[in-house]
Amino acid sequence: MGVIWTQHGCDEDDEEGEDLEEEEEDDDDDDDVQAEDSYEISSAMSWFLTKISIIVGIVCAVAIGIAIPSYLYRLHENRLWFSNIMEVEREISFRTESGLYYSYYKQLLEAPSISQGLVDLTQDNVTESWRTINVLERFNVYQEVILAVLYKTLPFVQDHLKPIFFYIDSVFVLHGMYVVALYCTAWLLSGSWMAGVLATAFFIFNKGDSTRVEYTIPLRESFGFPLLYLQIALITYYLKPTTSPRRQLVTLGGILLSSFFFVLSWQFAQFIFLLQAAALYGCTALHMVPPNKVTRLLQVQAISLILFCILQFFNEMIIGSLVLSFIISALIDIKIQGSKLLPCSIGVRLGRLLLHIIFVLGLAVFINMFIKFAINLDADQHIFKFLLSKFHWGNTRDFDALMYLSNGAFEFLPLNTFTRLTSTLVFPVYAIMLISNLVILAIAVFQNWKYYSRQEEAKKDDDTEVPIHQEGAIHLLSHRPELVYHTIQSVFFGIMALAVMRFKFLWTPHMCVLAAVGICEYSVWEAVLAKFGSKSEITVQCVRHMAAIIVFCALLSIVLPDVTAELEKLMEFYDPDTVELMNWINQQTPKTAVFSGSMQLLAGVKLCTGRRLTNHPHYEDKELREMTRKVYQYYGRVGPEDVHAIHKEIGTNYIILEDSICYSRSVPGTRLPDIVDITNQHLYEGATEESEPGLKRPKAPRFCDQIKYELVEYTRHFRKVFENKTFRIYQVL
Repeated sequence: MGVIWTQHGCDEDDEEGEDLEEEEEDDDDDDDVQAEDSYEISSAMSWFLTKISIIVGIVCAVAIGIAIPSYLYRLHENRLWFSNIMEVEREISFRTESGLYYSYYKQLLEAPSISQGLVDLTQDNVTESWRTINVLERFNVYQEVILAVLYKTLPFVQDHLKPIFFYIDSVFVLHGMYVVALYCTAWLLSGSWMAGVLATAFFIFNKGDSTRVEYTIPLRESFGFPLLYLQIALITYYLKPTTSPRRQLVTLGGILLSSFFFVLSWQFAQFIFLLQAAALYGCTALHMVPPNKVTRLLQVQAISLILFCILQFFNEMIIGSLVLSFIISALIDIKIQGSKLLPCSIGVRLGRLLLHIIFVLGLAVFINMFIKFAINLDADQHIFKFLLSKFHWGNTRDFDALMYLSNGAFEFLPLNTFTRLTSTLVFPVYAIMLISNLVILAIAVFQNWKYYSRQEEAKKDDDTEVPIHQEGAIHLLSHRPELVYHTIQSVFFGIMALAVMRFKFLWTPHMCVLAAVGICEYSVWEAVLAKFGSKSEITVQCVRHMAAIIVFCALLSIVLPDVTAELEKLMEFYDPDTVELMNWINQQTPKTAVFSGSMQLLAGVKLCTGRRLTNHPHYEDKELREMTRKVYQYYGRVGPEDVHAIHKEIGTNYIILEDSICYSRSVPGTRLPDIVDITNQHLYEGATEESEPGLKRPKAPRFCDQIKYELVEYTRHFRKVFENKTFRIYQVL
């Protein structure tokens, strides 16, 4: 009985054990179910928060796109009281070449029809009285054509806005798109819309160095930069590895359109395209961006340039542009290299890279020289003369070079620019970001080359061919080709801005984007927090967004008093002398009268009076540059007979002299009278034969000064018909 009981007890224990195991299995199953439920809840929550973040980001972008035009309009209104001044004052506020471009918009609106207006533009003898030109071929004024067509075909716009307000509002709206493009670029690079907000803040609070649209609304860059940065935003999205093939194709279409309208809007677009093409080629030469993507982008650039060339009646400046030659040579080199990186040692790899770069540059120069020789193009020589003179490599007494060098916009970037940008935090953050990116890029390139170097070693050891797979070349930036492009592009933009101050408006917006990305970069904060033992994604996200908020608040505390003061400061346009001048010309001279004067002033004369001109500020034509040098003799030390002969030959009726030019107190050697003296091989005021060898003392007094005394030798050729505190007009007899 005992045994039976014992056995029975054992059986009971076994049954109890089995029951316990079953309960444990049930508990494990429950834990698995709970874990799966928890994962599903976490995934759902992550998906929900991601969608909410995207929606908030889009709302912010829309809000910025609406706020920026209103902000710019208010600043412009506060500075000029634009809505209350006379129409002639509004037009005078468009200084220098801005007035010239706006005059074609005005001309199209005043024409009986748009078609007749376009015909008049293609057969224009008002802009240059001594010959008939095709304005659509010579100048980038298709934006004026588009705006004029829109204004004449939209009745509700005509009912609510005067033409000039429609024009400036359109430019301000375009700048709203500009800032949104910067916002989206920062968002795409960092993965956080907070970076976009920060980039916007950097741009707005550094607007003195990032844009000048409120002062020079019709300038070509006011149309060009928004389209350029829209294109850059699309390129950023296109280069991301996560972009699907279908979306890549759609994005390429957007890049083509934005590239085309960019080159259509600005004569300097070809030089910026050259920087962009060089950056893209650099990306693929270092094997950081897939060659097929770079090839497509370069082809898009080429297509946009060719389309623009056709639309500008086969403008020779585009056909003979250096960027088109560079694109051709880069595409040839990419084709030669192929899509795969062949195995070799690091030393050989570096040698190959240098050889490919030399090949591309040499071939580009050869193609460019061949094209220019074939079409007999020398209209762009003034650009190379300017660059050589700027670095003291060429003829520093060339008239065209001196005209550029005397213009402050073409000076080297002054150091106080960095002081201003540092005071608003953007430059130090940008500098750290750029240097870090360049170091990481160098490491990534070395890692990539080292991988293939090992493939070469393995091939030698095994004496067998080792298959190479691009996806095997893992490096620090293998999943960030868009960041590689921006890093290299920023270097080129920076070099251009340092050399020519005008292009700081190209570099600073890019600086704002990269600075914002540097603050919100996920991988940076992930690496920093990993040092403290924290690897939670939520923690990284919280910290990087907190950093952005802290920087944003710090920026506000620095700039808010100045921004508030600027918005409260009310001024009014006041230039009575120029208004008096324009009114006199309108009332006292025939509409066919031909005027000569400074390039800057004559643009306003054409806009406000419609009178014919001898010269103007669009300085891209060789014959016009030569004509400008001739007519400017009235600011040199030349006799009245010589000045009279020049202007009778070209049919000038009136000469406008400006005391601010004749008696300029600028730095000796940079004043317009000094430039005329130098090109005439005369010693300018303050110069000596020892300091300026090769120049001689002039025999005649300065024309613009001597004519004031109405001596007989002057009055027999010229008669003063108008004078105020600033201007003097002389009729050519």
